Amino acid sequence: MPPSSTSSSAKSARPEPELITRRTRQRTRREMTKEEVRPSLVEVTDIDIIEDTGGILMPPSTTRPQSTPPSIARLPNKLTQEITKLQKRDMAILRKKAKWLKDFEVRIPLTQTTANLQSVVNATLVFAQEDAGTAVCIAPEGIILTCSHCVAESEEEFDDSVQKWLIFASGQVVKTKCIAWDPRRDLALLRVVASQELPGSTSGHPSPQVSASIPFPSFPFITLAAAPPSKREALICVGHPGSEDLEASKPGVKTDYDVLHVSTGTFRGYAAGQDIQDNSEIGALKHDCWTYWGHSGAPLVAQGSGKLVGLHSSWDDQTGMRRGVGFEALKAFLDEHVGP
Repeated sequence: MPPSSTSSSAKSARPEPELITRRTRQRTRREMTKEEVRPSLVEVTDIDIIEDTGGILMPPSTTRPQSTPPSIARLPNKLTQEITKLQKRDMAILRKKAKWLKDFEVRIPLTQTTANLQSVVNATLVFAQEDAGTAVCIAPEGIILTCSHCVAESEEEFDDSVQKWLIFASGQVVKTKCIAWDPRRDLALLRVVASQELPGSTSGHPSPQVSASIPFPSFPFITLAAAPPSKREALICVGHPGSEDLEASKPGVKTDYDVLHVSTGTFRGYAAGQDIQDNSEIGALKHDCWTYWGHSGAPLVAQGSGKLVGLHSSWDDQTGMRRGVGFEALKAFLDEHVGP
């Protein structure tokens, strides 16, 4: 997503971990004031995921998702514009990112919990479009959590009929549909509606077209922690640094960052006086993992447990502190839309 001085896909000066105030070439939507971009934030948190709705946003209901997951269409290993309906340039970007993820191993810092970190990487996804964004799978049936501004910047821009293409760390491409969007918390849920098979698997289905459905796959996922992190608790962040160098004096300069990057840091508490459920302008959570434009929606995970404790969302351009959506907001949002 575009850069901003408050809430956006995360940014910092290059390279990790030095923090330098960044200069951008133009004022973007994420730099605009609340009045300019969000004239009336409609509360959309009273929405349940209901299996037979096809992922449509639904009104409040006592019904929770059924134990049997919805069917997922099979995508061929070789995707075409006819299948994705993407523009030629967007299709090329999708292929480039997927190829990198298939060809290269994401580098993981050596810690005492490296096994936990690998599971976090496996569950992380990148948005296929140019303006980047990150997400994380939180259920084996393909429920994906990200920041709301990675899906749409405003209520006017939000369209639940628009399907998003994402790519797992393995290079597996999935098509998703937004099933919950909460701009106040800056959170959104996506559901996988079509998927390639995991790279390297063999199923005897080489068809170049989308088939009706596939047996229920088990996507790599991580789960929410049982409690918030403690102050200074060690974290990791797995995110998708943007491909363009926004500190360069001219447009089009590439960063040459990996498609996925793992950084380490600590939980630094919450912004004083900020409602931890309101991340619409800037995330309430503070952390110091390295991030860059494109990290919005990146999972923040406790190193000791491998459990999700937050999502990166933004940074404070006055202090250089990274910001995010905290455990309490994640839990409230997931309790409303997935169930406790």
